[in-house]
Amino acid sequence: MHLPMFWHARHMGYRMAGMTPDPAMVAGMALVTAGVAAVLVGLWPPRAEALRRHAAAVRVRADDDARLRPSHAALLTVLSLAVTIDVMKPLTLSLVVPGVAAEYGLASPLRPGGGVPVAWLPLAGITGTMVGSFVWGALGDRIGRRNSILLAGVLFATTSVCGAMPGFWGNVVMCLVMGMAAGGMIPIAFTLLAETVPRRHRGWLMVLIGGNVTVAYALTSWLAALLTPEFGWRALWLVGLPTGLALLLLNRWIPESPRFLLATGRPERAREVLARYGSTMTPVAAPVEAPPGGAPGYARLWAPGFGGRTAVLTLLAAGAGLLAYGFQMWLPVNLARAGHPEASSARILRDSALLSLPLNLVTALLYGLWSSRRTAGVVAGAAAGALVVLAVAGEAAAGDASLTRLLLFVPLWGISATAAVVAAYSSEVYPTALRARGTGWAAAVGKVGGVLILALSVGAAAVPPLAVTALVAAAPLAVAAVAFTRFAPETRGRRLDEA
Repeated sequence: MHLPMFWHARHMGYRMAGMTPDPAMVAGMALVTAGVAAVLVGLWPPRAEALRRHAAAVRVRADDDARLRPSHAALLTVLSLAVTIDVMKPLTLSLVVPGVAAEYGLASPLRPGGGVPVAWLPLAGITGTMVGSFVWGALGDRIGRRNSILLAGVLFATTSVCGAMPGFWGNVVMCLVMGMAAGGMIPIAFTLLAETVPRRHRGWLMVLIGGNVTVAYALTSWLAALLTPEFGWRALWLVGLPTGLALLLLNRWIPESPRFLLATGRPERAREVLARYGSTMTPVAAPVEAPPGGAPGYARLWAPGFGGRTAVLTLLAAGAGLLAYGFQMWLPVNLARAGHPEASSARILRDSALLSLPLNLVTALLYGLWSSRRTAGVVAGAAAGALVVLAVAGEAAAGDASLTRLLLFVPLWGISATAAVVAAYSSEVYPTALRARGTGWAAAVGKVGGVLILALSVGAAAVPPLAVTALVAAAPLAVAAVAFTRFAPETRGRRLDEA
């Protein structure tokens, strides 16, 4: 019901600024709101007495020497697609900013004479991802891993109406909601993977799927180069409709976590899921991974026994966030400043991301076969060093597209590698009853840097130069590299209840 107005604007280059929503669009907005509310009610489980039991009262032991089954392959494929779709949402923000600023006459680094800063749009999106990571972390531990993923898929499809919103502030509101869904998908997907994949394959597969940040970057940049010249920036938001629907249609291959089913008093369903994935469960007399009591919600992550790993993980996540949302978010703008037009910068980013793909496999193998904590340290250190080199040599390479691609090679790999390591590691070092919150916390911390940087941009309508954004990200990553290798617990080869 939103699309007709978008189609009617085709003779204006799909520019909808100043148009008044027609009755069909208003009705569509009401249906979207009512439909999402109905979905949430339908996914919310009753509060059974068993829900208040500790999830760790039953240990789930996978057959560590078993090969991956076709059911594992199907789950990995679907969740890999889900992660790719998820990462595309915030990446799109940086690519639509120039078109949004031009259509609405907003202030931006390339249009300093505008009125309202265009940075309000990415600020809303990144704030949504931060809030969504917290909200979905709690939802994952309350309504289940699978239900949380389905809710995010519904929001992906419905918030695609960003592409047909005539007013700028309507775009800002929908971008906030879209960000919430995107912020929640990755932590829940990795929580489900950690609780389903056998120990033997858990680490390297999670890091490999986390490396889909690079795939998402390449795909988003390709779509921008393909669609925006003909259909404008709005087409990048409308892509969310088919991708969200695809995720919902594939939900039959997404099981509920057997650990969550056991925690909520559904052992028969848990056994069915475990049988599908070749696993068994071993009851124990006492909880072996009982979470600390007393503190509510996320405060339990800082209780004795968990506070140290939470602190180290927070440091790495903060550095990864500054790399992804401080350095990467404004990279297209900084490339445009250096003389690369919008389409050219999209191709440069796409090519650099594709060149870094082989390193994602290396990272996954190191994490799974060598050491989880040492791999995290190496990834953070390499990204920090590459950012320093880019900050020093970036100005000299501004006019050379080939040299720019080369200098961006390691930093763009660092975006995917640090994000993958943070997601994988955070899903391994907390007990079942806290696992979704733990991954949600790490994901949310990764967004804090982006929120702060974009908030400064809203106030000043200015973007720091490439060298500044590179060095700001490099500093915490360098500290995290040292802290992780010295103080973080090892997870490779250990069962979840042991880690």
